[in-house]
Amino acid sequence: MARSLDGPRLKPISGKAKQLVVILHGYGADGNDLIEIGRHWQKILPDAAFVSPHAHEPCAMAPGGRQWFRLTDRNPHERWSGVCSAHPVIDSFIDEELAEHGLTPDKVAICGFSQGAMMALHVGLRRKVAPAGIIGLSGTLVGPENLADATARSANGFPPPVLIMHGHMDEVIPVDSMFMAADQLAAVNIPCQWHLAIGLGHGIDGEEIRQGAMFLARCFGLPTPALSRR
Repeated sequence: MARSLDGPRLKPISGKAKQLVVILHGYGADGNDLIEIGRHWQKILPDAAFVSPHAHEPCAMAPGGRQWFRLTDRNPHERWSGVCSAHPVIDSFIDEELAEHGLTPDKVAICGFSQGAMMALHVGLRRKVAPAGIIGLSGTLVGPENLADATARSANGFPPPVLIMHGHMDEVIPVDSMFMAADQLAAVNIPCQWHLAIGLGHGIDGEEIRQGAMFLARCFGLPTPALSRR
């Protein structure tokens, strides 16, 4: 069966997948941009399969790059209509990947950077079954006024755990977006953790990768040994 999306993958280093981590790239990039994060996370998640799909649309502003939705800054509702449009594409892809590995819906974590973080938060909070966890890097929570439909819950009735991280010198998406998202989620009883990366612009640093690995291990109920900060 043809896949709805495709992109680079990493097989579990232990052999058979017990978890799945989906990593969504930013605007104008593609799946190759972030799949290497999975190589770092494999050290603490040896049973996890990783996939970083290429977005379904070519990016007009970055030849050769991809986008989850258009960004023109001309329409104040563009981000909301964009995440809603891309939602079913990503949602279906996650279901396909879970089926491929014989995993249940609670065994996936959804991560994203920038525009990919917008999608990770939007999709993850609205899955039929809550994912094991959601990580948003240098992104923003799109449409906080619409969080009434963020109904993803675990079998125990809990929303998915969320970790948002942001560089304090981000020149693309202001760091205030992180604090606003934390408050907006808390207002609807979806608590989240956050990490402020001092000195970091619009990017990902080693400490964020370390924090992400520890968060995912906890989400999947795995031991969390100390990881080097180097």
